[in-house]
Amino acid sequence: MLDPLPIIPFTKPASATVRLPGSKSITNRALLLAALADGETLLTGALFSEDTEIMIESLHRLGFDVEGDEKAETIRIRGEGGRIPNKKASLSIGNAGTAARFLTAFCCLADGGTYEMDGVPAMRKRPMKGLLDALAAWGAKIESNDGFFPIRIHANGLRGGLLEIDAAASSQLLSALLMVAPLTENESRFSFQNLRLPFVHMTLKMMAHFGQNEPEIVLSDSNSGEITVAKGAYQTVPNGIYDVEADVSAASYFAALPIATKGSITIENLPNPEESLQGDAAFFNILKKLGGKITPAETGGMRFEFFGTKDDVSIDDNFSQFSDTFLTLAALSPLLSQPTSIHGVAHSRRQETDRIAGMTQELRKLGQDVEEREDGLTVVPKIENLKKSEIHEVDTYGDHRFAMSLALLGSYDLHGDGRSWLAIRDPGCCVKTFPKFFEVLESAHKQSHQSETA
Repeated sequence: MLDPLPIIPFTKPASATVRLPGSKSITNRALLLAALADGETLLTGALFSEDTEIMIESLHRLGFDVEGDEKAETIRIRGEGGRIPNKKASLSIGNAGTAARFLTAFCCLADGGTYEMDGVPAMRKRPMKGLLDALAAWGAKIESNDGFFPIRIHANGLRGGLLEIDAAASSQLLSALLMVAPLTENESRFSFQNLRLPFVHMTLKMMAHFGQNEPEIVLSDSNSGEITVAKGAYQTVPNGIYDVEADVSAASYFAALPIATKGSITIENLPNPEESLQGDAAFFNILKKLGGKITPAETGGMRFEFFGTKDDVSIDDNFSQFSDTFLTLAALSPLLSQPTSIHGVAHSRRQETDRIAGMTQELRKLGQDVEEREDGLTVVPKIENLKKSEIHEVDTYGDHRFAMSLALLGSYDLHGDGRSWLAIRDPGCCVKTFPKFFEVLESAHKQSHQSETA
């Protein structure tokens, strides 16, 4: 792959069918829950990416019988009923936030053992203190670098009980604790605040898939409340097969592609948004506001159509509950007729990179009028400024979501003749969650142009 990678614009309206990889969030949760269960589980439709491969390798180092088949999109794992086979392991977590938080809580469950974890320099800056403090309150003994990686766990089980959780930094913190809670010594109760609920709902529903009575969330307001988790063993899923949903966060890029290209895209393996486990499906409501049409496809999956922006529509929305998609809209904001305001994503400053600052910088380099706020940004589109350079090279900060979202903008036929005008630096960063993103985008391009010339 070239680096920088020039994006080839669509000179014809999009007309394509694509298939997306499985959800990273679901794949990594299913792997942990299957490891906690007693018996063999086969994950189908699983994601194979940097983050999930880190999870697979870590479970292997912990002594689990786990084997992936990337071509078949399957992972087979034998759970040990809450037991960790190896009493000593050193885990390399890279920059995988879900693996870091889930495995930290998981290793603390062990009845004896020493487990070391570290990651790349960026991972050493990501928030872990809230999780480490919560585990310490349950009796865990963890050495850390002032609440950051690297860490060393001296495992001796977890006692459970009441925890007060501020999940502003990451909902993964609470999800990690919830998944291990049934196997602690006592019933566990969580009093939480500043929580992005969709990922926690996903966690609770998946716990139920693996044999737990689904814990109830009792809300005191929109993002605070209580959850009580009873003690109980996990079970393998019926027939031992767990089907992983297609990644809705990844779907946001192709669902929004027709904003840049007009036309339609069918995502053949996408569940109906109303039935999905993934909260990022709420992003599709933003597309509807802009004039998009979303319907079930006759051949399966979902169809996204867009033939022109509503000129009088200005997006001014809180993305806190589906924040992984805010870069998708922000990257396309130069093509919209009205300003775009995104709120509620302050926590994204502490993800793979500072996503608010990074997108602000890239859009300003493209001549856009951007107001940066602590919890978001507002973009006033200046499409004429995109033409002031022969080709723009945009930075991705090692963050897969910058690469994928800005590729959508580059798919717009700015000059009307198919000339590339935007190039993505470090396009390989997409290996984190969607290694074949640019192959799928190229396929959509070829299908769209073939359908018009056939």
